[in-house]
Amino acid sequence: MLSQLSISNYAIVEHLELDFRDGMTAITGETGAGKSILLDALSLCLGDRADAGSVRHGAARADLAVRFDVEALPEARAWLSERDLDNTECLLRRSVTANGRSKAWINGVPATLADLKALSEHLIDIYGQHAHQTLMREETHLRLLDDFAGHSDAVATLTQHYRQWQQASRRLRAARESGDEQQARCQLLRYQVEELDILALGEDELSALEDEQTRLANAEEIITQAQFAADCCDHDEDGVLPRLAQARQRLEQLPGSDSGALANVLAMLNDASIQLQEAGYELHRYVDSTELDPERLMVVESRLAEIHRIARKHHVMPEEVPALHQRLQSELCALQDDGEDLETLVKMTETARNAWRELARQISEQRMEAARRMGEEVQSQLAFLGMEKAGFAVDVARRDTAQPEGMDRVSFLISANPGQPARALTRVASGGELSRVSLAIQVVAAQHSTIPTLVFDEVDVGISGATAEIVGQLLRQLGSQGQILCVTHLPQVAAQGHQHLHIEKQADERTTHTTMALLDEGGRVRELARMLGGVHLSERTLAHAREMLDVSQRSPH
Repeated sequence: MLSQLSISNYAIVEHLELDFRDGMTAITGETGAGKSILLDALSLCLGDRADAGSVRHGAARADLAVRFDVEALPEARAWLSERDLDNTECLLRRSVTANGRSKAWINGVPATLADLKALSEHLIDIYGQHAHQTLMREETHLRLLDDFAGHSDAVATLTQHYRQWQQASRRLRAARESGDEQQARCQLLRYQVEELDILALGEDELSALEDEQTRLANAEEIITQAQFAADCCDHDEDGVLPRLAQARQRLEQLPGSDSGALANVLAMLNDASIQLQEAGYELHRYVDSTELDPERLMVVESRLAEIHRIARKHHVMPEEVPALHQRLQSELCALQDDGEDLETLVKMTETARNAWRELARQISEQRMEAARRMGEEVQSQLAFLGMEKAGFAVDVARRDTAQPEGMDRVSFLISANPGQPARALTRVASGGELSRVSLAIQVVAAQHSTIPTLVFDEVDVGISGATAEIVGQLLRQLGSQGQILCVTHLPQVAAQGHQHLHIEKQADERTTHTTMALLDEGGRVRELARMLGGVHLSERTLAHAREMLDVSQRSPH
């Protein structure tokens, strides 16, 4: 249950800490005192969007925190455990800066607003004062019936089946629509890949062919010039080696040739002679190994021409042909795989559709049974609220088209007077009747809720007199089963609370702030008297308030 709320620099609240108890807590105060601040601060901690204007004037930021006791909430504890968060307590914090930025934490760990909202679904439900307005929408009727039936998880699974069905249908439709185009593309790719398969160009083959073509095309000139160079290195009289030998002989005959500069020169001439001899040997071997091969040249040039032709055909450079081959093969494989998946897509679509239909049928049967029970329970509450002659029913009809939540259309029907046929709630209920019907539905929903903390924000609008006292008794009864927070303007409702929280706005020349405090018995009497008789409290009003409080507190709940 909700155990504590802390507010700092939020709206007109400078600092406030409130401890909450189980049972029914009535929350009252004059109009504009700040009752909405309490609920807004609570809603922020539960994941509502922040507004920079909510930060107290002159403050850098607003800090809010709410603590829940989760010992008896296995779903909340499981949610925390799944995210490796301490599940012995639940502390939600929000910080909102003056420029509108906000941060959130769960048990001291940074969290997103989606995290806060998801966790809050296991902690608290808030019924707003305008809830009766949502009864004008059929989707609200369906949601309320599903909540009452307790199969919200099954409906979520049904929605997931529907999405899978629609996704598979879209993929199947797209596959069929693109079938002809895909087939034509596959045919073209097969031809292109086969042509490249026949070419079978290796990764480094092009550069090797180009080198070989250059050598073969210039073989005659290469042989002639290499032979000339080899002759220059020979020992005949026209070669270089005899001239080097003469130079060495003459230098060796000079005095001092075995030392100094001449010795170095002789060594270099000797090395040069050796290098020239080796160069000559290599040139002769090269000439002997190089042959004129016009047939091989034709083969090489023909293959190069074919490579260049295919490269031009595909608008790529010749060296890019191997990569093109691989890319076209990959595309063909992907398209062929897609084509083979057509049968798989048909099966996937049928499987998802059948899963949706079967679960939708089961949920529809559950809704029919739940509609009967919900109608009876709301009818009973309406009689308790002074509408004993009214007839209420929950109608479940079949839709023409499938929807994520099933094939059912749910409508709340009411007959305000005996003998009149039941008609749609939105067409026959007056403002006052709609308020009471809304309250009856909320009470029934709360009785079946697994959430221990329920907040009712002025749900008694449009109700007065003896009916207001009955409303208070209903809320007190709910409080005996859990924790109820009820914002109200009616003393008959406030008197039924197990405790009473009073909100007051105080202002001076410089500042305005709000205070909130639990009232003792004397404070409760004075607040009830104010709600009964206004600002000036008479003895009669105080006596009436004291009697009202005494009677309500003697209630067995």
